[in-house]
Formats: sequence, C-alpha cells, structure tokens
Amino acid sequence: MKVLIWGAGGIGCYYAMRLQQAGHQVSMVARGDHLTALKTAPLRVVHNDEASTFKFDALSEQELLNEHDSSDFDLIIFAFKSSSSQSVLNDAKAWLQKSDVPVLSLQNGVDNEPLIAEVVGAGRTLGGLAVRIGAHILEPGVVESRGPAQVVLGWWQANPGQSQIAFSDQLCEQMNEAGIPTRYSDQIQVELWRKLLINNGVNALSALTRLDTGQLTTDPVYTEIVYRLMKEAARAAAADGVEIGLGDIEDMYALICNFDPIKTSMLVDLEKGRTLELDAITGAVLSRLSVQQAPVTALIQRQLKD
Repeated sequence: MKVLIWGAGGIGCYYAMRLQQAGHQVSMVARGDHLTALKTAPLRVVHNDEASTFKFDALSEQELLNEHDSSDFDLIIFAFKSSSSQSVLNDAKAWLQKSDVPVLSLQNGVDNEPLIAEVVGAGRTLGGLAVRIGAHILEPGVVESRGPAQVVLGWWQANPGQSQIAFSDQLCEQMNEAGIPTRYSDQIQVELWRKLLINNGVNALSALTRLDTGQLTTDPVYTEIVYRLMKEAARAAAADGVEIGLGDIEDMYALICNFDPIKTSMLVDLEKGRTLELDAITGAVLSRLSVQQAPVTALIQRQLKD
C-alpha cells in the first residue's frame, strides 16, 4: 500500500514507522526544521522506551502538490493540527479532486470530517481517531510516543457501498498486521465525540495547570474538574444530535485515569510556543452550547486565550 501521511508530528511519525516497518511505502508531508531533518537523516522514534530508525520520503506541501498526483497513493492520512484543516483543504482542493483516493482523518476534534467531505465527498472520507497514544516531537527528526496507539475508523458516508466496505476491511487488516490495533466503526461520529470527552477533559486543563494527565486525574480537585469537563462535552454531543450517555463518560474517564501519565498535545504545544488547538476541542463544545451550559470549558478557554 502506498500511503501519504500529511502531518509529520508525533502521531503521524509513529504510524508512519509502523506502516513502513510492515512493508508499506510511506511518504510524509512535513515542514520547517523537522522536514530538513527527515530529508537528511532517518527518523528516530522512541516508543515505550524502545528506539527505531526509519527513512521516509519527506516532502514539503508544495513539493507534494507540484511533483505528485493524489492518484499516486492508495490512502491519504491527515495527521496535522485541526487548526490547519481549512487552509490545507483550500490549498489542496484541486489536487485532491483529481482522484478517488480515500482520505482518513486522524485529527483532534469532531469538525474535520465535514470539511474533508465538502472537498472530496463523504464517500471518500474516513473518520478516524487515535486512541491511547501520547506522541510528540522531542527535536527535529526525533519523536517520542507511548501507549498501544489504537485506531478507530469508519466511513463518513451513512451507507457505504461494497467497494468502500471492502477497502476499509482490507485497511483494518493491513493496519493490524502492521502492529496498529485498528477496528472499524459504523458509528464513527459517536467514536469521535467519545474521544472529545477525553480531549475536553484534560487537554486545555493540562495546558492551564502545566500538569500531565496522571497529575490531573490523581489530584482530588482537578480530577473532579476533568469529570465536569467531560460531562460538558457530552452535553455538546447531544446538542449535535449524538447520544453520549453516562456510561460513555465513565468509560472515557476510567480510560484517562488508568492510562500512563502523558503530557497532552496542548501542553506540549504551549511549552514549544505553538498555536493551541482550542478551537478544535473547547471550541467544538462552546460552538454548540452556551457559556451557562458549559461554564468550566468556557472559563478554561478564556483563561488560556487571555
């Protein structure tokens, strides 16, 4: 399988390593010093304290659009920040529309898939989420990741056809064979909202407090705030027509409490002076609820923006 991973952050690099290790041909879109490092030396990935190095075809966005067709790939994975979704899709619209290659989003938030579907159609859009993985760039060309790094994916189109089902079945099989625990869901919107429960619960709070997930969930005060933030995200899902029940909240709360302590992506971004994904996470909640309905989310977002 020829795979393009657009976004060479921690998660993109980890999955690129796994796929290439299994014999798939992987190209990656990167930028800045990280792109320079990937062009000149193998990528180093440290996962659960075990290190591996792999060489990839590293490209800038402009090199990709100028030198390749979208039909050169069997799958395109979006792994860049949600804040870049609209600009990337604007830049790559014509390029993406020249083929029928499926596009899989492994991004934070619940609003990326509708944007992708507007450009390539719901029949080419695979919603997806990375679960139980913490990954970030330590320095250009070096990535650290932790956790089993599971993937859940599903077609954005309500009733996928036989060819789509065959493709997703084969993709799940290939990803599992590559050491990426992957399952298909016919309720991908529910899965995305379940992931947002966690993201809304810990990401912004960790950036505000400078604490990792273990510190947040074991502190008697902060762990209650995490739970309240998850409940507010569940209310936003209901406002979006997606039923997220108490059992979902309990499941996601238990998951983050029992997961190895990690720095959230938002905390890492804050430490590195990068733009925070507030719009994709807290913004997704507050675009669907009033401040009175999501007071804790609103307070944390306001404090981070100030």
